[in-house]
Amino acid sequence: MVTYRVAEAAEILAVSDDTVRRWVDAGRLPSRRDGGRTTVDGRDLAELAEHLAESGELAERDRTRAGTVSARNRMSGIVTRVKRDPVMAQVEMICGPYRVVSLMSTDAADELGLEPGVRAIASVKSTNVVVEVPQ
Repeated sequence: MVTYRVAEAAEILAVSDDTVRRWVDAGRLPSRRDGGRTTVDGRDLAELAEHLAESGELAERDRTRAGTVSARNRMSGIVTRVKRDPVMAQVEMICGPYRVVSLMSTDAADELGLEPGVRAIASVKSTNVVVEVPQ
């Protein structure tokens, strides 16, 4: 099971640590104490990311952050869904307010360990999306 500290969850969702703490305190994002630190389960974070993207809650905020995406179009996010068949996998991610979908071989998705809740980076080049796992 993948877990994230509050600061990591905030970075993934492109919000402040305080915002994540408020969501935890309000029960919007389930959490637990792990060695004195508050952590959230990756699957719960992925569900919240999906909800935020679908509701458009972060869309207005993101319009002022256009300069934060590098010229190479690499977007950090969280995997929300992986659909596999014997040959291909469809990987869905939430990167800030954006939903990104990538098609790749099932072998590649398995090698990267892509599952809901896993942090990943989407590199967009034209119509192709390459997914990386940060080191």
